[in-house]
Amino acid sequence: MAGPRVVIIGAGVVGAALADEISARGWTEVTVVDQGPLPATGGSSSHAPGLVFQTNSSKTMTELARYTVEKFCSLDVDGKPCFLQVGGLEVATTPERVAELHRRHGWITAWGIEARLLTPEECVEHHPLVNPDRVLGGLLVPTDGLAKAVLAVEAQIRRATDRGVTFLARHEVLDVQQADGRVTGVLTDQGEIPADIVVCCAGIWGPKIARMVGMNLPLTPLGHQLAWTGPVPALAGQTEEAVRPILRHQDADLYYRDRFDAIGIGYYGHRPMPITADDILSVDEAADMPSVLKFTEDDFAPAWTETQSLLPATKDAKVEEGINGLFSFTTDNFPLLGESPDVKGFWVAEAVWVTHSAGVGRAMAEWLVDGFCSSFDLHECDVNRFEQHQLAPEYVLARDCQNFVEVYDILHPLQPSGKPRPIRTSPFHTRQQEHGAVFLEANGWERPQWYEANSGLVEGRSIPAPNDWAAQYWSPIVGAEAQATRETVAMYDMTALKRLEVTGPGAADFLEGLVTGKVAKSVGSVTYTLLLDEDGGIRSDITVARLSRDQFQVGANGNLDLDWFTRHLPSDGTVQVRDITPGTCCIGLWGPLARKVLQPLTDEDFTNEGLKYFRAKRAYIGTVPVTAMRLSYVGELGWELYTTADQGQKLWDTLWQAAQPLGGVIAGRGAFNSLRLEKGYRSFGTDMTYEHDPYEAGVGFAVKLDKGDFIGKAALERRKTDVQRQLTCLTIDDPRSVVMGKEPVYDGERAVGYVTSAAYGYTIGKGIAYAWLPSELATPGTTLHIGYFDERVEAVVAAEPLFDPTMSRLRG
Repeated sequence: MAGPRVVIIGAGVVGAALADEISARGWTEVTVVDQGPLPATGGSSSHAPGLVFQTNSSKTMTELARYTVEKFCSLDVDGKPCFLQVGGLEVATTPERVAELHRRHGWITAWGIEARLLTPEECVEHHPLVNPDRVLGGLLVPTDGLAKAVLAVEAQIRRATDRGVTFLARHEVLDVQQADGRVTGVLTDQGEIPADIVVCCAGIWGPKIARMVGMNLPLTPLGHQLAWTGPVPALAGQTEEAVRPILRHQDADLYYRDRFDAIGIGYYGHRPMPITADDILSVDEAADMPSVLKFTEDDFAPAWTETQSLLPATKDAKVEEGINGLFSFTTDNFPLLGESPDVKGFWVAEAVWVTHSAGVGRAMAEWLVDGFCSSFDLHECDVNRFEQHQLAPEYVLARDCQNFVEVYDILHPLQPSGKPRPIRTSPFHTRQQEHGAVFLEANGWERPQWYEANSGLVEGRSIPAPNDWAAQYWSPIVGAEAQATRETVAMYDMTALKRLEVTGPGAADFLEGLVTGKVAKSVGSVTYTLLLDEDGGIRSDITVARLSRDQFQVGANGNLDLDWFTRHLPSDGTVQVRDITPGTCCIGLWGPLARKVLQPLTDEDFTNEGLKYFRAKRAYIGTVPVTAMRLSYVGELGWELYTTADQGQKLWDTLWQAAQPLGGVIAGRGAFNSLRLEKGYRSFGTDMTYEHDPYEAGVGFAVKLDKGDFIGKAALERRKTDVQRQLTCLTIDDPRSVVMGKEPVYDGERAVGYVTSAAYGYTIGKGIAYAWLPSELATPGTTLHIGYFDERVEAVVAAEPLFDPTMSRLRG
């Protein structure tokens, strides 16, 4: 099949990879245009130093890199290899970095790539230029290496051309043409090219191209220093381009690579050097290439001093050339992939470095041809993941520059983002500040982790302290708030969770076609259900409350859920979807005394008979109109109470005044996470993602195969009987050994899975870790070990839920 007419803008390492991958899947009516010459087009690919380190805290990013390595290893141009697999070595010069390398070894092991930790002596054996007096240890990934980016572009251009793809050099894009909300073609300085699909792979020019269809692309090109020494006498006579591993010295924001008898030095320790896409010179204007700016020697001076200390042989050489090369940065360090929310057929594959380029090419080809990506979980990379404030130019610039500065920093998983903050505050924010809230950030929302006003709750309780790493962004107050929730009643700010409203005469049928459960039930029903992709992978878990015949409220996970709903709206206008999060707020009132707090405040019946579990109704709490849903993510009696933002503080004050005489507390996210793990409640994006199906994830109860058709149903019918891995509950006896997530799980010496969520269970008195494991190891009582830094923590598979398995506390 020839497929639709596709125009790819940009023939760098991403555009070439996409052309190769999409033509291999049978779409050959493809034209690739670039303003520069081929194969060195003048973008970031043309000057990229080529270092490919696969280690990443994101499983998806590691898998994209692994595919890139495997593909590039198979490519050559007239016998010249596209990848030099010399290995990758990261060295530590501080005790903190040694610990970080242990954590990184855990990631790469969890994601299934061979790696090993090295002693200082072994580091020097692998890279003899390294000063043995500086290094405390290292991490070696043998399959890392050097990508020859321009050669890889040329190799993939040749393959795609052989299948019929057309490449047009020196064609500058002037406009992306559209009609009736979809693309129709691309206008270049040499004429029009008709198109059914346009994919922007323009790299640092991406924001400029995206604006042609009114799309705001949150990407900043930043200058990054790369210098080359002249001949290093110690390397004299080296005839191969690279023989030593690529090297990272992250304590000083540096990396190194061989180039025959010279050394390449990359540096992130300088000031951020942002530039807008509009200010990048054209191909004809640039002295060298548009993506290369003038080298600023003063910025590089600290790097050269540190280099001579780590690699003493460089003292006998000089820095002979250098550039400030432009690369793309994003606000969360992930690529920007997917289709415009407003213009059908306009897709982007942006902010992709050489490291992940071939993987992204494959992912995009699958997504375009099949309608979904089967090889990679792309939920972190979808361009439609952002909230509106995350597209603001000021926000994008600040976060992108911060990410440049922190690119090699040791970052704690709970570490709050920097400026600009605060951005989004709930109506309860003033009251939370009065109670000494310690805020972390969630999608721009200031969300309390615990409240210092509850410090008195700790007295008389046994709250074990975790290890030093887990104790960051933690307080014993977290444990006290969790225990108090189970003892009396607690108020939780749930405003940060996304809320959608689905209305119209077609709303019920619309939802039925998207979700796995039955939601077209009686008014007042609440359903926990799933959104699936065509292959049966979980796109989200949501709650759907039917508030009237044609009105539903959806508890969603993020903007991707809104995007999914919007893309599937019927064209006849019978359904409307809107995000009601900014104008509403929510308090979770949970605990055994919750009814004693709530019932005196309202004339409505909140007894068990008056509002059963997973039912909703409207009521007045004092003078505040609320939508009350009898749900609980912490496993206790209670309700989610929703009202409009203008009455949020009044609702807080009303409930708090009633809760105090009963010993009620306000509690934060730290307690919430502990309590939800004791109940075995999943968190989408952490415990389960697009790559998992409901039966593997333990949420098969939310699937009703006896209902009408829904997206993913056919795939589930095939997958139901082939469950080879399971999301599994593990418990840890030693409270000091609480883990954090993304650690490898071992059966003996064999890595068999990885941790998703973890916390200490203050009710059950054990550490809790959920992990993906082979089904044969998911039997309760099985003893395994979790790799946590340089330790092996014993963990035992447990039946779930760990707390209240009869659900008596929830249903009482």
